[in-house]
Amino acid sequence: MKLYHIAKNSFFRRKTRMVFLILGLLIAISTVVTLITITRTMQEDIAVKLDEFGANILILPKSDNLSLSYGGMNVSGFSFNTNELNDTAIPKIRTIKNSENISIIAPKLLNVGKVQQQEVLVAGVNFDEEIRIKKWWSLIGNIPKQKGEAVIGAEVKNKLKLGLNRTVKINKKIFSIVGVLEETGSQDDGLIFIDLREAQELFNKPQMLSLIEVSALCYNCPIEEIVRQTSEILPAAKVVAVRQTIKNKMDTMHRFESFTIGISVIILLVGALIVFTTMSSSVSERKREIGIFRALGFRQKHVLNIVLLEGFFVSFITGFFGYFVGLLISGFTAPVLGVTTFSLSIDPVLLLGATLLSIIIGTGSSFYPAYKASRLDPSFALRTL
Repeated sequence: MKLYHIAKNSFFRRKTRMVFLILGLLIAISTVVTLITITRTMQEDIAVKLDEFGANILILPKSDNLSLSYGGMNVSGFSFNTNELNDTAIPKIRTIKNSENISIIAPKLLNVGKVQQQEVLVAGVNFDEEIRIKKWWSLIGNIPKQKGEAVIGAEVKNKLKLGLNRTVKINKKIFSIVGVLEETGSQDDGLIFIDLREAQELFNKPQMLSLIEVSALCYNCPIEEIVRQTSEILPAAKVVAVRQTIKNKMDTMHRFESFTIGISVIILLVGALIVFTTMSSSVSERKREIGIFRALGFRQKHVLNIVLLEGFFVSFITGFFGYFVGLLISGFTAPVLGVTTFSLSIDPVLLLGATLLSIIIGTGSSFYPAYKASRLDPSFALRTL
């Protein structure tokens, strides 16, 4: 009879103890798999939502003299530009190598308009993209759907005594106010928003743009590489990554990772303790069996291998099935946590990792009990017969 036969027979003889051991380790492994799967899915889901919650790349025309300010950055708007930015830049951005990471492209034309004998900053925008990139906007009224409609910021409303369903004359052209922004605490409060094409006509700047805001899905993506690729296809533009926005997003992702690692370590330590306690108890109960093995000529390494093989059997079975249990739990847990992008698919790398991790914990925790069993004095063990 070979050593693994002895280990296998011992495994099936002590069914109750081994079931308890398997359940303990199974809970640990499946919980870790669930945490990793859910955290990974939540990171991707949250990353998409965060990336669509504002721009993280600004594209500006290269200029020697900048005169307007938008979002804390100077933006050109007059004739001092050494280079120009126009509508042709938008399809070019969609052609970069990492174009699949580009979520939203929101072009803008900024200029100063005369309203009630006062100068007001007017922003020509693509309203569909603007609403997507600024989900924090709280709009009273409607989004402009046709020409001659405008949205005003809270500061403009108070300063010029304007309101919903009123009209405003910008450079001798009448616009109907269909929407009013509630206070945002940003530069948007002091702007009047009109359609981009109308703004280009109104200020006699056909196809011209002042800047382009880009939201790139930068979860595990090379944001600097996206900037470099965009700069190459737009040599007349200055492409800037909004580093603070990116840093905040990445910090959020890392907090999820740290939480998962911390909880996983604690759970695995508990699983290792269960294995250690169970195997130690098993060795204490098997002194007579071990004494007989030693009396029959089994060496210390043979006894050591028998106990370690038992631990290996348990941990291999637990790791393999623990992955699938964890995957199923993830499928039920993800919708509860508000994750909408989860799909039940087998990850071979995580399956292999879960199995190897279980084997390491199972055999590692069995080593001391196995070593202790191999050091038993045969004569002492046989006295219990």
